[in-house]
Amino acid sequence: MQLDTVQFNQSPSLESSQGEDKLPFTLQDLKAAIPAECFQPSVAKSLYYFFRDVVIVAALYAVANYLDSWYFWPIFWVLQGTMFWALFVVGHDCGHQSFSKHKWLNDLIGHLSHTPILVPYHGWRISHRTHHKNTGSLENDESWYPVSESEYNKMPLLQKIGRFYVFLLAYPIYLFKRSPGKEGSHFDPRSPLFKPSEKWDIITSTTLWISFVGLLGFLTYQWGWMWLLKYYAGPYIVFIIWLDLVTYLHHTEQELPWYRGDNWTFLKGAISTIDRDYGIFNHIHHDIGTHVAHHIFLNMPHYNLLKATEAIKPILGDYYYKSEEPIWKSLLHSAKVCRFVPDEGAKVYHTYHHENVK
Repeated sequence: MQLDTVQFNQSPSLESSQGEDKLPFTLQDLKAAIPAECFQPSVAKSLYYFFRDVVIVAALYAVANYLDSWYFWPIFWVLQGTMFWALFVVGHDCGHQSFSKHKWLNDLIGHLSHTPILVPYHGWRISHRTHHKNTGSLENDESWYPVSESEYNKMPLLQKIGRFYVFLLAYPIYLFKRSPGKEGSHFDPRSPLFKPSEKWDIITSTTLWISFVGLLGFLTYQWGWMWLLKYYAGPYIVFIIWLDLVTYLHHTEQELPWYRGDNWTFLKGAISTIDRDYGIFNHIHHDIGTHVAHHIFLNMPHYNLLKATEAIKPILGDYYYKSEEPIWKSLLHSAKVCRFVPDEGAKVYHTYHHENVK
């Protein structure tokens, strides 16, 4: 069906007016269709991608330091911020334990990938686990879930601006305050995000995070605020934009269903995501745009997602979502249209009500 925003493989006939639609396939059906080797991480391959990213990051720093030109600094920020995001995706595999079968190695590379870009590895890993366990659930999802129409109408001006206009800079705030309507910090072991048994994981990541902030502070004291802007703040802002852009677009689209109460299941939520094409960035970002298969099988290494997707597409059929639109166009459309969902309904979709921010 051709839509204004995107070509989807979905038919309205699959939808139940009561939202009680039942999927014509199971998780086991999907898993059986995928070659067994797709679930097996390769330590050598995973380490290759990690060290490749590190080498590129180091090379970009060397070039920027050598040129030290304001003609190049903005270019450097875009390139290096993009590589920060690539490193984040490596740590993302570690958080899902899909980097290798060795937890100690996953946690080590996860910290090495995430701490230098100011992501508390364990704190993020656990909240991201919550997101994956509850994707598509209006009550329990962790990130990028929509508000109801009544909540939207009560939302203060500043909150509307933050949520619908400057959301590409939201991630640092999320680390400290979570999403609207939820409480807890990614740095506090007493946060409702975490179990008591996870206390020392959170303390470890928070300590490393604070130590790196301290290092940045010391280097700024030594070399000045301009050094911080040129070498770190510029790339960091680009990284944050990438992170918020990609995660937002994976879960924010007018045609993606959201579920309430008992109508939600893990598999329904997992396939209520969308694959997107980032062009030349697909490989740089470790094919993170291949998101549907990732949500169904969390422990699959990123380098096997494309093969797995091709295997499950015939089974998913009309339930498989993929956008071929330019990313900028999808972003503008979703930011305009995806404001809230109806107050009632077991299966609901984003609804757009035109208004000026007031």
